[in-house]
Amino acid sequence: MVKLVRDVTLAASAAAVLTMALSALVPPAAAQSMPPEALRQACGGDVRKLCAGVKPGEGRIVQCLATKPDQVSPACKSALQQAQAMKANGAK
Repeated sequence: MVKLVRDVTLAASAAAVLTMALSALVPPAAAQSMPPEALRQACGGDVRKLCAGVKPGEGRIVQCLATKPDQVSPACKSALQQAQAMKANGAK
């Protein structure tokens, strides 16, 4: 029972951290077209699998994913590219 509670707590924490880390990619104007939930759904498994020991913040999770492009799922790659494009368009 304790393991289940710990696993659920870790999963919830990971989801929250992923949302915060990846939402930094999306500028406020683009937030409605690419909500953090979409990034979490697309990249959550990749982050847990490939970057489990990475401390979130300051772009470390995204940088971790970028160092392993051959291992990142197509869905996550697409979501990250879309978020980066939105950020670039928002900066203009």
